[in-house]
Amino acid sequence: MSGKRLLLSAIILSILIHLLSTQPSFGQLLTEESCTVQILVPGLKGEPGDKGQKGNPGRPGRVGPPGETGQHGLKGQKGIMGRYGKVGPPGMKGSKGDMGDPGSKGPNGEPGVPCECTPMRKMIGEMDILVFYGNRTVAGIKETDSKVYLLVKEEKPYSDAKVSCQARGGHLAMPKDEGANQVLAGYITEASLSRVYIGIHDLDREGIFTYVDRSPMTTFSKWRKGEPNNAYDDEDCAEMTASGEWTDVACHLTMYFICEFDKDMI
Repeated sequence: MSGKRLLLSAIILSILIHLLSTQPSFGQLLTEESCTVQILVPGLKGEPGDKGQKGNPGRPGRVGPPGETGQHGLKGQKGIMGRYGKVGPPGMKGSKGDMGDPGSKGPNGEPGVPCECTPMRKMIGEMDILVFYGNRTVAGIKETDSKVYLLVKEEKPYSDAKVSCQARGGHLAMPKDEGANQVLAGYITEASLSRVYIGIHDLDREGIFTYVDRSPMTTFSKWRKGEPNNAYDDEDCAEMTASGEWTDVACHLTMYFICEFDKDMI
């Protein structure tokens, strides 16, 4: 009961006592008639009410800390092929494959014309008598006014190439002027080659290149810019590229070569 209610009850009680003491008739009346004084006190706790409706969503709270890493998902489908990468360095040369089956016989060729080939065959050597009849190690011949050139498709080191040309009655090719050099460059290009041995070296004296017949190089040269440079300390021989330029190379390398023959010897 609150303080105000207690004070009010005390005032009412004092008034009743005063009336009873001063007016008996009123007191008698009170005894005859029931008089009830109601005192207000808090009631018992009621039953829980019905659940209210769901309220509106509140404002988003702060982002919490990241959770633990979940399990790996299923593997996705293979994607489309990407761009091709750069071409890598060439691999090692593989082993020679088996010989294929012989092909079908081709049609007969046109009738040939007479030629004076006997002296030239003798000059080149009887071992290469088939040179003008499809010998696969020889790429035909080229001529200038004074020389005949023979491109031999046999990979040999310089010393063996020199001996091979001498056995045929000639020398490794010695381009001594621009005209001869152009003929040899064209010869290499037509044969789809990139380089061949020619008859130039400094084996006798380092840095002093001479022709294979020991004649000095005093009137003509076609060295590529920066050559000869003896880059690996053993580049004592020479090659000609398809452009007609010369470079010094190691003599132990194996490559094709060109022989030359004097027409005066035919």
